[in-house]
Amino acid sequence: MGSGIFSIGVTAVQSAQIGLMTTEHNISNVNTPGYSRQRILQATNIAVLSGSGYVGQGSHVTTVERMYSSFIGAQVNRAQTNVSQLQSYSTELGQINNMLADDSAGLSPAMQSFFKGIQQVAADPTSLTARQSMVSGAQAMTARYQALDQRLVQQYEGVNTQIQGNVASINSYAQQISNLNEQIITAESSMGQPPNDLYDQRDQIVADLNKVINVSTSTNSDGTYNVYIGNGQQLVTRTQVTTLAAQASSADPARLTVALQNSVSSQELPESIITGGALGGLLQFRSEFLDKTSNELGRIAASMALTFNAQHALGQDLTGKISGDTGFVSDFFTVPTPKVVSSTLNPAAASAVTVSASFISPPPSNGTNFYTDLTNSDYRLTAGAAGPGALTLTRLSDNVQWTGADVTTLNAAVAASTQGSQGFTIAASAALVSGSSYLIQPTRDAALNIGVNSTIASDVRQIAVAAPIRTVVGTTNTGNATISAGSVATGYTTPASGSPVTLTYSGGSLTGFASYPVTVKDSQGNSLAGSPFAAGAVTFTNGATITSGGVSFSISGTPKDGDSFQIAKNTNGVSDGRNVLLLGKLQTQSTMSGGKASFQQAYAQLVSDAGNKGREVQVTLDAQNSLLTQSQSARDSLSGVNLDEEAANLLRYQQAYQAAAKMLDIGSKLFDSILALG
Repeated sequence: MGSGIFSIGVTAVQSAQIGLMTTEHNISNVNTPGYSRQRILQATNIAVLSGSGYVGQGSHVTTVERMYSSFIGAQVNRAQTNVSQLQSYSTELGQINNMLADDSAGLSPAMQSFFKGIQQVAADPTSLTARQSMVSGAQAMTARYQALDQRLVQQYEGVNTQIQGNVASINSYAQQISNLNEQIITAESSMGQPPNDLYDQRDQIVADLNKVINVSTSTNSDGTYNVYIGNGQQLVTRTQVTTLAAQASSADPARLTVALQNSVSSQELPESIITGGALGGLLQFRSEFLDKTSNELGRIAASMALTFNAQHALGQDLTGKISGDTGFVSDFFTVPTPKVVSSTLNPAAASAVTVSASFISPPPSNGTNFYTDLTNSDYRLTAGAAGPGALTLTRLSDNVQWTGADVTTLNAAVAASTQGSQGFTIAASAALVSGSSYLIQPTRDAALNIGVNSTIASDVRQIAVAAPIRTVVGTTNTGNATISAGSVATGYTTPASGSPVTLTYSGGSLTGFASYPVTVKDSQGNSLAGSPFAAGAVTFTNGATITSGGVSFSISGTPKDGDSFQIAKNTNGVSDGRNVLLLGKLQTQSTMSGGKASFQQAYAQLVSDAGNKGREVQVTLDAQNSLLTQSQSARDSLSGVNLDEEAANLLRYQQAYQAAAKMLDIGSKLFDSILALG
């Protein structure tokens, strides 16, 4: 009997003691990150059969249980990885918002100042001071383009640096998980009990890893974790770790990407499968917004420079030189060529082939202003087996594709497609090698490398302010008809000095045109009957626009037979500002997006898009933060340490311990009584 009392009392003391130790462990780890509250699970010992029935033999602690739900833990991790991704995206996006919307450092003030300088030249075409002011404004504007794009370049570099840091963190966390897996295997095999603290440490590391990249886990029969990223790529398999590397992209060496690495080779992972966490946010921001912003800023810069150059080339400088004359400077701005990058995975034979791209000269829109068809997308050119579809050009923003047997037919296919011209053409030094690939970035570095022509900057007389032709009404005319000042288009033919083109009115027609065909259009731009005229007399229509040899003008009023109108070279036209007026109009004309938007509208849209995206990301981030808070509250209600509850447990186990000690005391006294009887 005494032995039974002692043994039962001992089990009671042991159970109470383990309960006290577990409670104390909970209290001491109340502020430990990732710690899950623990509790003991008790069970009765096997009873002993006696003549009076089964007599109980006390209790024992079967295990110390961790209060943890893998489902709730996964909810917290999912919410946390989304929050981390959006925080990373929002932080980077905020830098672009601040840069573009800055009233003093943005592009709009510099652009307005430049066009104000153009207006000053238009007011006094002979003023060298006004011309110098125009050049200074142009230099300030191009410097602003360069500064903005340089900030974006720095942001690309910053993203690359952060990618390297995040990849290093992922590798570190993966190794720690592997080490804990190994410790868990040892602990469980030797004791047969769950090592709860090791589990908590591992789950905390997985939670920290989720802040960097979205991962999923599976549990093996020995308690170890397998950790996966992306579409199921293994990062940790029990104690084996797959190392990640931040390496240069095969498509663009300036761009770091993530790769799975082993002792033999590395496998570059598509950016689209790297989701969640700070790393996912960085990659999403770069591909979704930073690329677009950089390309769009370059598109505005290139379109402005190309259309300005096209109009400038139609003018006459202060020394009287025009297009085709020796020493005439047609380009006011210098514009870089589109960027073409060869894939590092191209076959060796592809190194002998040079692929390049060139901007298409801006075409005129309705004969009034120039425009470009440039987009803010990158393109990929790939070569397959020889045949009609050997080459494929893909617009990466929406995956629209064009095919052709060679670059010539490919360029023609692009121009003739429903998508229309993309603003550039492709050239190659030889036939492309099958399996080769090239990344074409038409506008990526345009803003960074735009500049003012150094010849014009050093001699402002070279600015083509005047128009190359002038019109004159015959001095002996008897009618009241007048002729407009006239304008020229690309490829115009200028009358030779001293040999003007003289048009004579007779019997309702004009004769004397030096070039054919002659087109005649009404004020709505509609060709009149008989237009274009191949030869001979051209029917006169009051106020209609007449174009011959690239020279356009209109005659309004009522001419009389024998009246004449002359189109001559603009000799000594130093006070003429017609071309600079047209240059100034480019500020508000639709010079981009196929003639649908102006420079200012495009830049305003860029600023608006950045602001809208910032608000969108912030709203989503707020929602995800609320979801994270809810998930954490659910986890804490189950796994968190409640000090009030633990204090009550201390009293409960203390009383149980004291009662068990009393049992041992009674047993001792009973044993002493039995010995005394003996």
